[in-house]
Amino acid sequence: MDSKPNTAEKIGLVMEGGSMRGMFTCGVIDVFMEHGLTFDGAVGVSAGATFGCNIKSRQIGRALRYNKRFCNDPRYAGFRSLFTTGDLFNVDFCYRTLPFKLDIWDSDTFAANPMEFYVAASDVETGHPVYYRCGKGLEEDIEWFRASASMPLLSHIVEINDRLLLDGGITDSIPLKFMERIGYTRNVVILTQPEDYVKKKNPLMPLARLEYGRYPNFVRAMANRHIRYNDTLRYIEEREAAGDVIVVRPPEDLDIGKMERDPDELERVYQVGRDTAGSLVGRMISEGFCRKYTEPSA
Repeated sequence: MDSKPNTAEKIGLVMEGGSMRGMFTCGVIDVFMEHGLTFDGAVGVSAGATFGCNIKSRQIGRALRYNKRFCNDPRYAGFRSLFTTGDLFNVDFCYRTLPFKLDIWDSDTFAANPMEFYVAASDVETGHPVYYRCGKGLEEDIEWFRASASMPLLSHIVEINDRLLLDGGITDSIPLKFMERIGYTRNVVILTQPEDYVKKKNPLMPLARLEYGRYPNFVRAMANRHIRYNDTLRYIEEREAAGDVIVVRPPEDLDIGKMERDPDELERVYQVGRDTAGSLVGRMISEGFCRKYTEPSA
């Protein structure tokens, strides 16, 4: 890969979650791929991981395609799955059947692509974020995608290597500081809320305290999430003003449900992402916030 302008700085991509607001992110990264753009590394949280991973496997349109195809399929997600399995998004279908049988996940390209790809999850016992580099795109990586996207109260705790994990958005919704710590000095940050958004206290904290009372650090992290999130937004503004970050965000509230059943609504939000990214591609190229993708050598 080469960059324009030529620079030794590491260029990163940060992808927020947000359930089906992630269709916005899908539109954004599809435009990046269509223009042949890539990054030295990326980090995704929740939907930013499960949908955003397609930028490393270079599968344009895949996340939109399978979400539109299966959004009304009870095997994919819904209260039937929650009541029968304990997970709102059915684990066997979403993380095994779908990627390996129905809409094939290109793990070979994922592994061959030199882009570093990280996911963020939340350690239930410590109440701290955990970051994992996914390199092969096989079952262990997919388990980390699942952990990052496992919403509290709507998912089982995911156990990986003796860690108990849930939704990465609880402890680090937008991991810009993580990318900076590991050497990414120029970053594109994809948010799924508009510029004037302010996160409020979690109204489900009484239920959370009942469910996770054995894990006081995690309960505390859930209770304080809105404070960390709003602090992070202020930090992103500072980095943007300093010229080290380009923010991609929807122009207004996306107004889409967590389990959106209308394929047209998924398409609508996806197109908002495409339109928003299209207006920024020229700037990203001219200011050196991306790299040109080249196929890995055989």
